[in-house]
Amino acid sequence: QVRLAESGGGSVQAGGSLRLSCAASEYTFSHSCVAWFRRPPGKQREGVASIYTGVGSVDYADSVKGRFTISHDNAANTVYLQMNDLKPEDTAMYVCATGEEVCLSWRKPRYPWAYWGQGTQVTVSS
Repeated sequence: QVRLAESGGGSVQAGGSLRLSCAASEYTFSHSCVAWFRRPPGKQREGVASIYTGVGSVDYADSVKGRFTISHDNAANTVYLQMNDLKPEDTAMYVCATGEEVCLSWRKPRYPWAYWGQGTQVTVSS
């Protein structure tokens, strides 16, 4: 059974850093679109970053550009989200998802995500 497992969340002060991991089991992140989404308290889910593991192309939401970095470790079969200079508005449940189509339309509601993780909570205090 395919499973995406997120880890690395926690509570930090503003300006701090966290690295989230999205590890796949019974599934290989090769030529896959893998994205991180977040759902802030009381708000809708939003796309944070994506990576197409086939070529390493990445994309970020404007709100995290310059602060977050998404990467893929092929040997570990894991996608990471390095989050630096965290702000209180980054507080959310972070979830990873993967799909087999290219990432061009990853922000659109109809992108056919194949699998989702359960999420990891990130809380940033001021």
